[in-house]
Amino acid sequence: MADKTIMLVCAAGMSTSLLVSKMQKAAVAQGLDADIFAVSASEADAHLAKKKIDVLMLGPQVKYMKKQFEDKVAGTDTKMDVINMQDYGMMNGEKVLKTALTLMGE
Repeated sequence: MADKTIMLVCAAGMSTSLLVSKMQKAAVAQGLDADIFAVSASEADAHLAKKKIDVLMLGPQVKYMKKQFEDKVAGTDTKMDVINMQDYGMMNGEKVLKTALTLMGE
């Protein structure tokens, strides 16, 4: 099992898949054992219920759901934030991974 679990949430779970692969490459380059995956907003609840998510990051296109997800992770150890729009647009996996690690206090 991975040391860290990072879940990206977007509208359909598709646009974030490229970002996930870039984050995974950055994690490997840094020697991190991380489970990084993307799901649609409608699938997020199921994943939150069945596994420990260290960081939940919302894609900029679902930023409007931030309060909803903050409520869902309240009282858990899951950290949450919205992915920086510029980092998302540039598909900067290294920078988004760094943000996730910072949220975890790494």
